[in-house]
Amino acid sequence: MFHAPSRARSAVAPPATTAPPVPAGALRPAHDRPGRRTALVTGASSGIGAAVTRRLADEGGWHLVLSGRDPDRLDRAAGRTDASVFPADLTRSGADRRLAEFAYEQAGRVDLLVAGAGIGWAGEFTTMPRPAIEEVIQVDVLATIRLVRQLLPRMVEAGSGRVVLIGSLAGSVGVRHEAVYSAAKAALGAFADALRYELLGTGVGVTLVVPGVVDTPFFERRGAPYRRSRPKPVSAERVADAVCSAVFEGRDEIYVPGWLRLPVRIRGAAPTLYRRLAARFG
Repeated sequence: MFHAPSRARSAVAPPATTAPPVPAGALRPAHDRPGRRTALVTGASSGIGAAVTRRLADEGGWHLVLSGRDPDRLDRAAGRTDASVFPADLTRSGADRRLAEFAYEQAGRVDLLVAGAGIGWAGEFTTMPRPAIEEVIQVDVLATIRLVRQLLPRMVEAGSGRVVLIGSLAGSVGVRHEAVYSAAKAALGAFADALRYELLGTGVGVTLVVPGVVDTPFFERRGAPYRRSRPKPVSAERVADAVCSAVFEGRDEIYVPGWLRLPVRIRGAAPTLYRRLAARFG
């Protein structure tokens, strides 16, 4: 025979199991959300972009759309994932529109953009060829801004999403022999700040990831290897972990490694002192 529980036992309600609130623009990890979301990663054929691809694939629950300039390396980066790949040079006219259309055709939506495409150039500014100047600005700034412009209206309409821009410490403090690269990354930082203010209340967030020296083929391609003993390069995987943490926690800005905030703060609080130290020690 069924017996109803006593009044004394039924008077004590079980503890609530509601999920913690999600910060504005944050995207919950796969284990904490229903269904799959779509992440579009540029610069996915190598370096930070490829590491972010692996990290999201391991996390699961993502439909990945990957873009890069090298079709063979892009296919290798996609590996055994079910990613959709779109080889493209995003500096070409209309490439941003075609990539966005491809992403929507493949997945119907884009919840996360990780803009990892970027190049550098090292050397005296007075020796930098004009085509190299234009390429750095085109790849690192204009191509990224154009793609964000393609994707952002639908994110705002959906009331959720996140844009992740890969900046650089060079954009925060300026680095000798990287004048144009520093200017390009500084432009991305200002763009991230301004865009974040515009998007308040829309449910869409903007993250600026600021790495220092990262152990990737970037330095080989910029024309000069990294020879300094400090700071030591961090792995692309460490940056990818920071990207995902920022996405899931809804963070606006994250430095990799975290101590890089110190020189930025010194520059902000005592710019004259900072410039003297930078001129002496680099």
